[in-house]
Amino acid sequence: MPQTVDSAFSEFNRDSVNLNPDRTVKAISSREWLWGQLNTLDSKDNLDFPFKYQDRHIKYGSFSRKTKIRELDDIDIMFCFTADGATYLQSGTTYYIQTPNAGERLKKLSDGDILNSRKVVNKVKNSLSIIEHYKSADLHSRGEAATLSLQSYEWVFDIVPCFYTDTNLYLIPDGSGNWKATDPRIDQELVTSTNQNYNGRLLQLIRTLKYWNKHNSSYTIGSYLFEQFVINFVKTKTELSQWIDYDIKDFFNYLANNIFYNVDDPKGIQGNLNNLTFDQKNSISEKANWAYNKSLEAITAETSEKNQEKAINKWREIFGSKFPIYG
Repeated sequence: MPQTVDSAFSEFNRDSVNLNPDRTVKAISSREWLWGQLNTLDSKDNLDFPFKYQDRHIKYGSFSRKTKIRELDDIDIMFCFTADGATYLQSGTTYYIQTPNAGERLKKLSDGDILNSRKVVNKVKNSLSIIEHYKSADLHSRGEAATLSLQSYEWVFDIVPCFYTDTNLYLIPDGSGNWKATDPRIDQELVTSTNQNYNGRLLQLIRTLKYWNKHNSSYTIGSYLFEQFVINFVKTKTELSQWIDYDIKDFFNYLANNIFYNVDDPKGIQGNLNNLTFDQKNSISEKANWAYNKSLEAITAETSEKNQEKAINKWREIFGSKFPIYG
């Protein structure tokens, strides 16, 4: 059991926050194996699976960005198809993929020469059953992905079908039968560059704070939005401390105030990401302010009172029963 705050956080992150390293290695291996399986689907007889654009497949999501916390429950991938003669038309934020000149495989998934993204997701879902070690497949709740469960793995794969455009954006299902634009490469670059600019301390800060958000906040902020809050907070500082508890304290103060403001999509596509209601924002602000005051007490106990046990107990109040006990 730890006898200092620093060792308590190290133990907490290792045993309760960060993904198990052995399972992470296994998950990466299983993802690579799945790519190989998916890439064969367009060559299967009588499947009519749309033709792949293998060079444009993307690993994305918090597992890819190394910001995911345990338990590992899902891994996101974007499986890219060739246009095969199709073109697209944009109206506001909605994209329509037109297929009058497309190949038969896309035409079969179209309604009146407009590619139906629901049919594409369903085609992916229904085609997964021929993959080795298949257990089950379903549709993601938002209608954007096919969720594949394989035997022997505790995680599922969320497979998002996509098309790569001449504007370097990706089109993915919008859940309503049409398409929307995204580019997860921008999210990946933002996390990677910010982590490098702050001496490699961003990723652990995100993960530790995500644990608090998931287990001990009054209202759980969506994972992607929460990451943007942490990144925006970090960018207000010239550097991150070697002592993670100091940055956690400052983040609670930042969140208590900034939860009420807009959070711009770093990709410049979605606009304001902060669509929480006022009551939700107010509840989050109150809990973050409570956590900030507790963290002040913890740091005072550690630095002024020289009482590591008291400080650890204060952090345990903030992070819950899985935070280590002094010993």
